[in-house]
Amino acid sequence: MKILQDKVAIVTGAGSGIGRSVALTYAQEGAKVVVSDMDEDSGRHTVRLITNQGGEGFFVKCDVSSPQDNEALVWATIDKYGALHIACNNAGIGGAMAPTGMYPVEAWDKVIAVNLSGVFYGVRYQIPAMLNSGGGAIVNMASILGSVGFANSPAYVAAKHGLVGLTKNIALEYGQKGIRANAVGPAFIKTPLLKDLDEQTMQWLVGRHPIGRMGEPEEVAELVLWLSSPKASFVTGAYYPVDGGYLAQ
Repeated sequence: MKILQDKVAIVTGAGSGIGRSVALTYAQEGAKVVVSDMDEDSGRHTVRLITNQGGEGFFVKCDVSSPQDNEALVWATIDKYGALHIACNNAGIGGAMAPTGMYPVEAWDKVIAVNLSGVFYGVRYQIPAMLNSGGGAIVNMASILGSVGFANSPAYVAAKHGLVGLTKNIALEYGQKGIRANAVGPAFIKTPLLKDLDEQTMQWLVGRHPIGRMGEPEEVAELVLWLSSPKASFVTGAYYPVDGGYLAQ
């Protein structure tokens, strides 16, 4: 039997990159996947990829910075499949680049709203649904920058550090109620978030990884799958880098 057979999963930001890979991996392992994204065309394409490989899923448009959209996403999941067992809160943005003393306030507010508040809004409604479903697993997509700083990205770094702390709190509060929560910390992964970088910057980023390359979305998805599965039944409140050695330096 597949490792996620008959489980119901939500993946935010599943229209591309890591989120799409997680959604496809979940489906390959038997989960019914609710694909969520702001980009309707990309999200629906992910659903087509799922169904083409014999999986099951459907699309719900969701702006994670909206509490109402997060609540509606969970209710749509319950209406469709009757339960919620897994959530991968992956949606995120990079934001502006500037020193803290010059960082645009509007850019700060947007990054925090999506990357930190958006995950809180998600788990705020996912947790009650999981409790009603007999428990579950939450995987929050942090970053290597949930552990270290990165000059000129104060909002992103602050949001991802906060996300790791939020994940630990969920683990403490719900461990005895059947819900596990963990955070994943990817390094620089080949996703659309990096599409606007010039070649010189890309090569500089590659050089920051001792393994000698950037990561692939599928490599992150494999870790997310494990954390979402019964194989990680004693794992909660943890932060797992998948970083090509970035944090070993």
